[in-house]
Amino acid sequence: MTSKAGLTEEGWEMRLTIDEPRLSELVEMYEELDLEVHLEPFNQENETGCTECMKASPERYKTIFTRKKGNHNAQAIN
Repeated sequence: MTSKAGLTEEGWEMRLTIDEPRLSELVEMYEELDLEVHLEPFNQENETGCTECMKASPERYKTIFTRKKGNHNAQAIN
């Protein structure tokens, strides 16, 4: 699992945490918008608001991060 701060340094923007079937639909939509998509496992520390249902089945949920293609100018994660 990569840290949210590390991903932000690389130009990634956290979008939301969701499960299927909407997860695949949103990944496809972001790719159609010509964005790079990165998925991370659910991490309660990155979330605001209620996460009770996510904590019950964390393996079902992924957090979507996006960035513009070619946005690799930020520092790499050590």
